[in-house]
Amino acid sequence: MSNDENRPGNTTGPTTSVITKVKPKTKRPNLYRVLILNDDYTPMEFVVHVLEKFFQKDVEAATKIMLHVHHHGIGECGVFTYEIAETKVTQVMDFARKHQHPLQCVMEKK
Repeated sequence: MSNDENRPGNTTGPTTSVITKVKPKTKRPNLYRVLILNDDYTPMEFVVHVLEKFFQKDVEAATKIMLHVHHHGIGECGVFTYEIAETKVTQVMDFARKHQHPLQCVMEKK
């Protein structure tokens, strides 16, 4: 018969534990592209104004994006975290409606 408790080297007394601190991994937030879509009614000057007002683009950068939208049907205004992108889309859409333009602004996950 074998009794493991009585074998030499077996300690049944208190044991010591080491507590290791686990550093939580921080995940970068998802990013979203804010895009303006082309339409046949919104004036080019209005699109440039929107890009300056809501995306802090200078006239040259805003004009370049507006022309890209005009020629390709879509253009990127910027890349933001979800909350900021959502806010900018809402601001642009509200501003366009207030000025009676059908301008569309959307966001997509990058």
